[in-house]
Amino acid sequence: MPCQSFDYSSIGFNNNSGEIYGDRRKKVAIVGGGNWGSAIACVVGKTVKAQSDVFHPTVNMWCRDSRKRGDTSSSIADIINYTHENPKYLPGRRIPENVIAMSSLRDACESAHILILVVPHQGIPQICSELRGKLQEGAHAVSLTKGISSTSENDVVKMQLISEDIEKALGIECSVLMGANLAGEVADGKFCEATIGCKSLKNGEELKMLFDTPNFRIRVTTDYEAVELCGALKNIVACAAGFADGLGWAYNVKSAIIRLGLLETKKFVEHFYPSSVGHTYFESCGVADLITTCYGGRNRKVAEAFIKSDKPLQVVEQELLKGQSAQGPPTAQDVFEMLEIHKLTEKFPIFTSVHKVFVGEHGETELYDSLRNHPEYD
Repeated sequence: MPCQSFDYSSIGFNNNSGEIYGDRRKKVAIVGGGNWGSAIACVVGKTVKAQSDVFHPTVNMWCRDSRKRGDTSSSIADIINYTHENPKYLPGRRIPENVIAMSSLRDACESAHILILVVPHQGIPQICSELRGKLQEGAHAVSLTKGISSTSENDVVKMQLISEDIEKALGIECSVLMGANLAGEVADGKFCEATIGCKSLKNGEELKMLFDTPNFRIRVTTDYEAVELCGALKNIVACAAGFADGLGWAYNVKSAIIRLGLLETKKFVEHFYPSSVGHTYFESCGVADLITTCYGGRNRKVAEAFIKSDKPLQVVEQELLKGQSAQGPPTAQDVFEMLEIHKLTEKFPIFTSVHKVFVGEHGETELYDSLRNHPEYD
């Protein structure tokens, strides 16, 4: 039965002043109501209540209203507020009652001091455009978004991080959180860990307070470029692992994909961000996240289904993810285009071959050869 519209005034929230009846504690907003956004809401909803001297205990969560014109059914935001569950993207997990879902991006975010961005990287430009100039003074963000971007200076195309896009668009500092964690397990409170990469240790430590729990352990580093790129590039490697599963390749092959994929990740980071440090690959965002995603993530799942069928990628995603998307394929395309511009494709055969499999230029033989003839064996 359709839910009634939720009365946001019932929580005593003053959007214009950004305060809760004069309360100056830090207000948190989550941008994104998919499975990962909902899982993080399960964590943050509890930590803000446990630290009510630092954070305001109400967390806003923006959920895109995907209803078509004339659709009289309830929005996903209203459903979450009345059932405290996201039945579309994270069924069976209870979202804390102090997490208030909203369909208006501006209403959800304009009072926030900390923005948690959990949306596909393709949606970042539009979201930042809507929020530009409408945030609290001194606000900062943390991105859980996986992907890469680029910029052009004097006709030279350069690598750019999604967090850098956010910083330029919003004029605020943006940290990143990446790690070996699957949304359902995080929401269930199972033990896992993550890495926060930040420019400012002050913001990094504040974010650790926000996310860290006995079962969601956080480590902080200023090597934010490597943290963010590990989170993005692991999805490409996971697609290669999914192809291997779909083609019935041996466990030894999949192990090689993970090892060589980690080496390609490290080489990519060192080429475009040579100031990065080596220890980051041994953090949760590095090898741990890579292993988890290659065995349990949505990118592995989508890639396996794609290579076993003759269906277009969009159809496979719709069937498996019910409206969400895998970030591996678009990230593989972005990375391939960057490598091609810089004439580096031969040094990154797995990254290159994954993209070419998705666009139909490579098949099983070429993918296998990208492993057997990898430059790491030279």
